[in-house]
Amino acid sequence: MTPSPQNWTRAERLTPGRLAAAVHQATGVRLVVEGLCPGGQVGAAYVRWPDGHRSVLKWRPGGRLDELRAGPLAVCEVLRGRGYPCPSTELVLQVDGAVVLVQQLLPGAPLDVLDHDGLDRALALNAAQAGLLAGRADIPPVRLHLLDDGPGYCLHEPLRRHSARGAALEERIRSVGAAHPPLLAGNDVVHQDFHHGNLLAVDGSVTGVIDWDGAGRGDHRFDLVTLRFGLHAREQPPGVVRRLDGLLDALPGDVLLPCWAHMSLRMADWAVRHFPPQEVPHWLDLAEQRL
Repeated sequence: MTPSPQNWTRAERLTPGRLAAAVHQATGVRLVVEGLCPGGQVGAAYVRWPDGHRSVLKWRPGGRLDELRAGPLAVCEVLRGRGYPCPSTELVLQVDGAVVLVQQLLPGAPLDVLDHDGLDRALALNAAQAGLLAGRADIPPVRLHLLDDGPGYCLHEPLRRHSARGAALEERIRSVGAAHPPLLAGNDVVHQDFHHGNLLAVDGSVTGVIDWDGAGRGDHRFDLVTLRFGLHAREQPPGVVRRLDGLLDALPGDVLLPCWAHMSLRMADWAVRHFPPQEVPHWLDLAEQRL
């Protein structure tokens, strides 16, 4: 659902087969590609190791291995140490303009919709992220990009150029940015793409959370705002969105407003550049609810 960096450069030409070949050349490990994983904005494929166990091969365009180790991989190490259901990383290396990861294949499939039981589990998982990075100043905080462009997403100019409505929204986002710090405060784990499509489930029970590539330090309640934008993508069971809206309405303004402005910019800009034109007002409608 949520955009990821799209600066592919040379990595744009890399396929799962070529990446598996690069892994073999660099490490001697021969991975058999079984097929692409469904969904997502960044490539992922199922692979099988020589011993027969299956994993997920992912590639992050424009990424740097040192940044991934210092941020998302360090976050996942903390989470797994607390029993949080996120995948382990079995192998990671730099291939041309991409970081390539081989990660544990968790049981379950992504949720199509979020029912009330799923929302309960999502809220419990989010609450478990609180305070886990206290004393970990080495893990970078989340940058909100309310006054500057993000790395391939959260771009301001496309929204300004789209329409008078888009320009007015971008101006409100910048005004929020001028009144709030550029980095998310707090010592919680922040997933940054915590939507129901990244929750795995078996028979309706959540078994894991995937796609931690943007994880960092900040306020875990940021992820509730991300979840709300994810639920906007399609109709949900009755009452689920209303429940989450009630929780968001109870958040302090200095938490909710910058997080909402970030997600408004992220999704409105992405819709302008990547979605059919008729879908853009759908995201502007949501953004304007709290801006």
